[in-house]
Amino acid sequence: MLPDFDLSLLSLQGSLGLLLPITALLPLVSVLMVCQDNPYQALMLRGVFGSVATLLYVLLGAPDVALTEAMVGTLLSTTLYVIALRSSMTLRLEDRRSTELEPSADAEAQVLNQWIQPLHLRLRLVRQGAAPHGWLEDQGRLTILQPSLKQRLQNTPGFKHWCKSGGVLITPEEPTP
Repeated sequence: MLPDFDLSLLSLQGSLGLLLPITALLPLVSVLMVCQDNPYQALMLRGVFGSVATLLYVLLGAPDVALTEAMVGTLLSTTLYVIALRSSMTLRLEDRRSTELEPSADAEAQVLNQWIQPLHLRLRLVRQGAAPHGWLEDQGRLTILQPSLKQRLQNTPGFKHWCKSGGVLITPEEPTP
C-alpha cells in the first residue's frame, strides 16, 4: 500500500509571485542577446540566460534538469563558445616588413589594432608562414585576400586614419601603388 501523498506540495500557488518575474527575464535576456553587436557581450548574456533558466528549473522543482542546464547549458557551452570566438575573431596577417619591431613600439600595428577594434577583431602578426587573411608590408601596404573582409575594413572609421597615416589597403589582384 502506498503512503498518502499531499498533492498541495505540487501546487505553484505560493511561489507564483517569484516565478513570474524570473520567467519574464528569459525573453528579455533573449532579445538583448540577439540584438548584441559584440559577440563577447552576447556570450555573457547567454550565460545569464542559462543561469536564469537554472533558477527557474529549481523553483519548479526539477533539480536534475537545473543541474544539467547549469553544467552543460551554461558552463560547458559558454566555455566552448569562448574558445571558438577567441580563435575565430582574430585577424591573422603575415608580417612581411623588412624590420622587426617590438609590439609596443610598432606604430603601424597600433593603428591597425585601433582600426579593427570596432569589428571586435584581434590582430595577430605572423612572421613565419602564410596567414589566412593577408599580409602587411613596408610603408603600411596591407593586402587583404578576401574582398568581403576588405569591404568591412573600408567601412570602419579607422580606415581614414589608416590612410592618413600613410597606409594603403589593397587586394592581391590590384596593382600596388
